[in-house]
Amino acid sequence: MFNTLRNAWKIPDLRSKMLFTLAMLVVYRLGSFIPVPNMNTAALQQLVESGGLLGFFDVISGGAFKNFAVFAMNITPYINATIIMQLLTIAIPSLEALAKEGEEGRKKIAQYTRYGTVVLALIQAVALSYGLRSYLIDRSATSIILVALSLTAGTAFLMWLGELINDKGIGNGISLIIFAGIVSRIPLGIKKLYDLYTAKTTNFIEIILFLAFAILIIMGVVLIQEGQRRIPVQYAKRVVGRKVYGGQSTHIPLRVNQAGVIPVIFAMSLIAFPNQIAAFFPNSAVYQFLTKYFDWGTFGHGLLYALLIVGFTYFYTAVTFNPVEVANNIKKYGGFIPGIRPGKPTSDFIQKSLNRITLVGAFFLAFIAIVPIFLMNYTGIKVYFGSTSLLIVVGVAMDFVKQVESQMVMRNYQGFLK
Repeated sequence: MFNTLRNAWKIPDLRSKMLFTLAMLVVYRLGSFIPVPNMNTAALQQLVESGGLLGFFDVISGGAFKNFAVFAMNITPYINATIIMQLLTIAIPSLEALAKEGEEGRKKIAQYTRYGTVVLALIQAVALSYGLRSYLIDRSATSIILVALSLTAGTAFLMWLGELINDKGIGNGISLIIFAGIVSRIPLGIKKLYDLYTAKTTNFIEIILFLAFAILIIMGVVLIQEGQRRIPVQYAKRVVGRKVYGGQSTHIPLRVNQAGVIPVIFAMSLIAFPNQIAAFFPNSAVYQFLTKYFDWGTFGHGLLYALLIVGFTYFYTAVTFNPVEVANNIKKYGGFIPGIRPGKPTSDFIQKSLNRITLVGAFFLAFIAIVPIFLMNYTGIKVYFGSTSLLIVVGVAMDFVKQVESQMVMRNYQGFLK
């Protein structure tokens, strides 16, 4: 990876793209320290450090939520709007037809996604401003509206920043923004680890075991992210005049982790949302019940978390990958899977293979989501080490390197004449 980046740095065009991307990420980090007006950030930090959904928002935003900066909501509304548009594209025939119209259709859907992002950001900002009104210095309606508009404007600016990176930089802008927020927390995690050691809260052996386990988890994430089953596809030869077409062999890559990090985000948000809402009413019976049986790190929380991840993995894979459409395309272009009849038998075979390989990916996601939680609870090392962060960091880093390599190949390719 470092050799790829070093070689890319020597190419002036790529160097300028990388510098532009880095400059935009610096702008993002600077905005994470510009506070929203009328907010008592000192009191809010204590609430965020208690964990739960707000703690997850703080990790994704790179500490901006704890500071309640203008980028406190980060790019989360855009991710939610993108997921909703993907689901609507399947459910609404007109949107499905629009998605198949090529570049113009994709631009139209991207425009709808931007509008949806602003609407979702405004709704989330109003809910946060009203829900955290006790932490406002001025609790008037005008102050709540001002905070909500500031948060919405921050999310809209980040969406524009991400698209600017896509156009003039290198890599996926939205993913790189989330990546920068998570990576920026690494120095704070190292400091916490050092403070625990100096305070004799943990010993050197526990820290070594914790770090070793973290490295193993990262290796597992890389292995699963790159893992795939390749179903062979053979295309028959066709003679047209004096030319022979087809006859080549290819494959259908079925990824082990077809859904990526989306199931973990869904599960974490769904399981933490009731707890966070109940936390606004600490004296209620619902809050006492959720705290006792489904608090962060309890057996009930771990079991429900794992089941939701497995369920969402199958659901999102079914939404994003259609075996019937793949089988029809293979049949349309004269292809077949060796030993499998075209048509419905092919789609059934692909679906069966997808179900089996998705089971491995789903259990892996559930494993790396639960184990770090219990590891923190039973070792006493309270450094955030979550699966969502790992999957995002590793996935974005690998995707960035692949895009840099493709840009280098495109610029260094000599062609068959040379």
